[in-house]
Amino acid sequence: MELNMKNLVKWTAFNRRNFIKLVIGGAAGIHMTPLPWKLMDDSAIWTQTWPWIPVPPRGEFTNVKSVCQLCSGGCGIEVRKVDERAVKIEGRTDFPVNPGGVCPMGAGGLQLLYDETIRFTGPMRRVGPRGSGKYKEISWDEALSELTGRISALRKQNRPEALAAVDGNREGTTTSVLVQRFLEACGSPNYVRMPGAEDTYAIANRLMMGTEAPMAYDLENSDFILSFGCGLIEGWGTPGRMLHAWGMWNQNPSNKKVRVVQIEPRASNTASKADKWIAPFPGTEGALALGLAHVIIKEKLFDNSFAANHAFGFSDWTSPEGKAHPGFSTVVLQRYSPESVSKITGADPAEIVSLARAFAKAKAPVALCGKGKGDMSGSVLEFMAVQSLNALVGNINKPSGVLLYDPLPFSPLPEVQKDGVASEGLKKPRLDLAGSSSYPFTRSLINNFTEAILKSQESPVDVLLVFAANPAYSYPHTGPVSYALQKIPYIVSFSPYLDETALMADLVLPDHTYLEKREDVVWPSTLQYPVCAISTPVVKPVYNTRQSGDVLIRMAQAIGGSVGASFPWKGFEEPLKARFKGLYEAGGGTTVYKENLPPWRRLKDRVVVETEYTSFDDMWQKVTANGLWYRPSHEFKRWETLFKTSSGKFEFYSTSLESAIEALAKGKDPKKAMERFGIAADRDEAFLPHFEKPRTGTGNDKYPLLLMPYELINLSSGWLPTPPYLQKTLFDDQVRKKDSFADMNPGTAALYRLKQGDSILVESRRGRVPARVNLSEGVMPGVVFLAMGLGHKGYGEPIRDKGANPGEIVDAGKDPISGQPVWWETRVRVAKV
Repeated sequence: MELNMKNLVKWTAFNRRNFIKLVIGGAAGIHMTPLPWKLMDDSAIWTQTWPWIPVPPRGEFTNVKSVCQLCSGGCGIEVRKVDERAVKIEGRTDFPVNPGGVCPMGAGGLQLLYDETIRFTGPMRRVGPRGSGKYKEISWDEALSELTGRISALRKQNRPEALAAVDGNREGTTTSVLVQRFLEACGSPNYVRMPGAEDTYAIANRLMMGTEAPMAYDLENSDFILSFGCGLIEGWGTPGRMLHAWGMWNQNPSNKKVRVVQIEPRASNTASKADKWIAPFPGTEGALALGLAHVIIKEKLFDNSFAANHAFGFSDWTSPEGKAHPGFSTVVLQRYSPESVSKITGADPAEIVSLARAFAKAKAPVALCGKGKGDMSGSVLEFMAVQSLNALVGNINKPSGVLLYDPLPFSPLPEVQKDGVASEGLKKPRLDLAGSSSYPFTRSLINNFTEAILKSQESPVDVLLVFAANPAYSYPHTGPVSYALQKIPYIVSFSPYLDETALMADLVLPDHTYLEKREDVVWPSTLQYPVCAISTPVVKPVYNTRQSGDVLIRMAQAIGGSVGASFPWKGFEEPLKARFKGLYEAGGGTTVYKENLPPWRRLKDRVVVETEYTSFDDMWQKVTANGLWYRPSHEFKRWETLFKTSSGKFEFYSTSLESAIEALAKGKDPKKAMERFGIAADRDEAFLPHFEKPRTGTGNDKYPLLLMPYELINLSSGWLPTPPYLQKTLFDDQVRKKDSFADMNPGTAALYRLKQGDSILVESRRGRVPARVNLSEGVMPGVVFLAMGLGHKGYGEPIRDKGANPGEIVDAGKDPISGQPVWWETRVRVAKV
């Protein structure tokens, strides 16, 4: 018999219904305990007795308010100091994002400041082989002279496009703006960003609503949260906000408890604490969303007014050329019945019907997307399918729903001055082809960037600048990235940490940590109102580091000419302040948080925002002192002018996607163009939200299992290291000594004669990693789950060589339409060691 996922599910000792019952009755009870938080408290008490723990001298106690930047959440923090040493981080009670709360990463941030085993102490030049960690400290003058000389040489050779940058700073921040500006002034189009769920969301919004509006969900005013894989209490969005909201949902004074339904294949903390958990096969969440849409449409539970007056392509329609097109409703009714969707997802048809009814009949429902923490890119078609649910219930730009905003009105910096070399360089095509006819909706593709380097006999990139990113570790399938980095002649890392990518750099220009610098945080992820926060330098720099924005300004001025003229500032704070002037001129903001009037209540009750500053200088003084500017107001509905699509409506049928396909086809049969976009559906369905069968690499015979990486709130899975103390908050069935644990369903493990704790190799066609078996009824049969955030080769003890990094074996394909890396479709096999 063929050994594949379908047969694995069939062979298990219990069927799928029993699997769900066991999970809800057993594993959920385990996760419902406060044990992780108790372990964190115990470890904090335990570590106080260690003799080598630094004890600050007696001195004056002070508290400094700032903003956390360890993720995209932008939570307010208050740092307690004894004289000049920071000793404790807590959440700010006077901050709207996270009133008083802070996640484990935020609480452990001091270790990322003071732990000298994970930080660079000054500018470094590599003196050993790449990856060896052998560096020689040099002066800032020497380092900058070496780098600017190399970039100037490229410009003299008329090769400015051979300069490239990988940027992990949050988009829209002043540092990110300056990185892009530097490349433009030099003449390179090769600015590349690390991918994330917000990039996928922007593409889906552009296709359906004509705008790349930020992810903004009015969760606190909702009564039904339908989450498609979002780790709501595992770090998704803004962790401090989500933990606060979760507590509020369960302590609603009106006794109208908010209902949370979690859709994911593993019994995560979010799934186990939710009111209902549905476990589909990984990668089929979009099909499940369309199955829910089928029931809502069939039973006429949708918002007919929105569908008829403010949506395009919902019903059958005829083009100006006279061609008839089936609408979204017709296609969904024909192809996505609960029975059909059950065969794709494994979900019970009765559960699909029941969930669809409950969602549509709720007063204020909202559907969310973005797997895990949202740090990794997602499926555009899945995001479109989920967004179609919000449109069906008419909850677009309404209280409790998905809110759409215009971009924040920052003042633009002066126009970049470009000489002839820069102008010619910018005419060259991007190495990643983002924005080309093949990927018209995607702004950056690091996977294509890597492929272009690997396919070239000589690297087309001569100098690579890396900011706040660790692609050699955090990118899905790290192997090609490492090989590409080896081919690049000169790599410069601006990381303050000894991460894997920095250890491959020829030159390190270490940035300050977030507690040592002033930096802006632009619109924390998923917030339903705009926030621009500014961090405060809590302490003086511990080591000989510099703010990356200041370094870029000095680099540009050292290169001189039009490049230097494009950076006329004395320091980073000048462009930072200049951009904020646009917020003052737009009006409507405030720097004061009123605890008795949280932003979500202001939005719901339409409370007028009172601005307490009288001039821009007054506003700037208050913003820098309090670290906060926000605008808790919104103009709801306005559907007549809201959507920027060609139809002026919410588009179930994406006319922009259709136009892109036609442009690529150039008058020929569009079938090949659709294939280049990764779309296998026929033309009637191609431009609607639909399900594309996962591309799972090699056949099921050789690799019969599916690998699913997952994220934890107490492990950093991005470019930052995990504070070492947080290692003590991990369970023994997650990591023990140097071994990761792979979660497997007992039925699946039995097929391989594996028992709890057995050592195994998890292997894909891209490589293999060691692990130990953890048997859990709370995971999908036929799937192997590995935690992200372990398996580092960089940093110091106890982070390095602890556990396995699933990114080493992920078989990263390309998502249809976006071309972004896919990390949830890797086929694997396991073998006992």
